[in-house]
Amino acid sequence: MYTTYHLTSAQDLSTDIVDAIKTTFKSKPITIIVEEDDSDFELTTDAKAVLDERLQEDESTYLSAEESIKQLNKKYGL
Repeated sequence: MYTTYHLTSAQDLSTDIVDAIKTTFKSKPITIIVEEDDSDFELTTDAKAVLDERLQEDESTYLSAEESIKQLNKKYGL
């Protein structure tokens, strides 16, 4: 069994969370992993410029997402 706690800040960590973990897992062995949530990011000015250029392209030449990924996999082995 596992439980995930998402906090907006490390400052939100409280004894209530520790108590909830103790209650949930009782005397069972547990592992606690703390990682920074890096899902929030902002586009750079360069990335925005590339996206703006793409919006101006002729729609008849668009590649589907599937085709784009296929080509990236072929070229870069992603």
